[in-house]
Amino acid sequence: MAKKKKLTQNILVTGGSGFIGSAIVKHLVKNQNNNVIVFDNNSRGKSSRLIDIKKKITFIKGDIRNEDDLNIIKGKIDTVIHLAYVNGTKFFYKKPFEILDIAVNGLLNVLKFSKKKKVKNFYLASSSEVYQTPLKIPTDENEMLKIPDIHNPRYSYGGGKIISELYGIHFAKIYFKKFIIFRPHNVYGKDMGNEHVIPEFIKRFKKTRNNSKFTIQGSGNEIRSFIYIDDFVKGFDHIYQKGKNLEIYNIGTDKKIKIINLVKILSEIFNKKIIIDKKKLLKGSPSKRCPNINKIKKIGFKPNISLKEGLKKIIFHD
Repeated sequence: MAKKKKLTQNILVTGGSGFIGSAIVKHLVKNQNNNVIVFDNNSRGKSSRLIDIKKKITFIKGDIRNEDDLNIIKGKIDTVIHLAYVNGTKFFYKKPFEILDIAVNGLLNVLKFSKKKKVKNFYLASSSEVYQTPLKIPTDENEMLKIPDIHNPRYSYGGGKIISELYGIHFAKIYFKKFIIFRPHNVYGKDMGNEHVIPEFIKRFKKTRNNSKFTIQGSGNEIRSFIYIDDFVKGFDHIYQKGKNLEIYNIGTDKKIKIINLVKILSEIFNKKIIIDKKKLLKGSPSKRCPNINKIKKIGFKPNISLKEGLKKIIFHD
């Protein structure tokens, strides 16, 4: 007996030309043959990320804060994957109002648009930033969400995500058949932009001479858990296929590493000896971040790519 083919869905991905968004879009098109509309203003996204599937998607340039832009989208939409936001640590401090405007007004527009289109399924991208300085490491999805200092512009990012989760989940109880929140944890990979620790370190290592200073923020004992983009997409696919309505899932790896050890791995890969120069950590930057991924493991997810392997993929463009 022939296997039944999966039904093709009409999927809207906001922020679909961003680093994570473009990876998800490629997966939806190449592996599942869906009809995908990418909606992005390319303020940080790049259409070049989608060049290899350009003919298989519909790209609409627009801003989620503008309802008229969203109304350009015609036809039936079964599922929305909402990723549009402003990421990158430096932007947390420089553009707090814009970040909050996108988080609040942008989300409300997307939700209203989804209601009008009678969208059944909605996947909302949140962030590990909602935990800020967590009470427990590894951190599970039941951790208290917090904004430690209302005056610190960094918390515009995490605060915006908390508002998105809160509004989204109660809107969903009325209007969506399936609503899932996913919280990415330190995703990295090729072409992600330089506003994150790994691409910034790699860029500087390429220019650093042997036996010269290499500056880091903090003591170097700060802990992170980095997940390569290919593993992240596998994690997203698990919640897309098997995730339960109104649930929240961390997507990351529980393999911890100190920042100073990240620098040592890069030093080894580049075959350069460096002298570590320590600077003051930016105010509000958490000392430890590592997700508990037991919940997503229960639906079959297992990250496979080691940090060293992932770094080599970026550096050597494997």
